[in-house]
Amino acid sequence: MPFQSVHSSIRDIITGENVRITEPCNLYGCSIGNGCFIGPFTEIQKGVMIDDHTRVQSHSFICEKVTIGHHCFIGHGVMFVNDTFSEGGPSGNPAKWKATHIGNYVSIGSNATILPVTICDHAVIGAGAVVTKDITVPGKYAGNPAKKIG
Repeated sequence: MPFQSVHSSIRDIITGENVRITEPCNLYGCSIGNGCFIGPFTEIQKGVMIDDHTRVQSHSFICEKVTIGHHCFIGHGVMFVNDTFSEGGPSGNPAKWKATHIGNYVSIGSNATILPVTICDHAVIGAGAVVTKDITVPGKYAGNPAKKIG
């Protein structure tokens, strides 16, 4: 099999001041606030908004229709989902995708999966958790599905 070079792509993004992006990564059509850090091997899709002083660690995937507040931490390998396969498979129609809203001062541990939900300010999501429902009370959440543990 012949070698194929894979290049990262950073295009059509809006950034604030003092943003650090470690390549390779794919960022396109998104907005990243002041003082943010984006780790390598991440993909941040169009329309995503990340507020000031948020860190996104390596190997994370942030899909369309996600907003993340300020002073958040997104651990390694966190996956955001906008398509719930409501019709039995993937929908190619963005009108059927759902939004995710992450509040301020939220920490999400490595390898968590975040379905289309709202997570309130000051929540901590444990590593490997699967968030399937809105989180409306600050605290620590873990498990599959994620439940409040403290």
